[in-house]
Amino acid sequence: MEKFKPKKSEKEVISIRMDKELLNKIDNLSYESDISRNEFITQAIQYAILHLEEK
Repeated sequence: MEKFKPKKSEKEVISIRMDKELLNKIDNLSYESDISRNEFITQAIQYAILHLEEK
């Protein structure tokens, strides 16, 4: 079994603006999923990128 080696992933702080209604939906969904708002948004963006239709 491979030994555990903790790694620090590179992250960058950004700022975005969004509609309050959308933010409320994100907050509710992240709460229901028991993950942070940040993690929910990150996973949603990753999902969207992976499922983009190619032109």
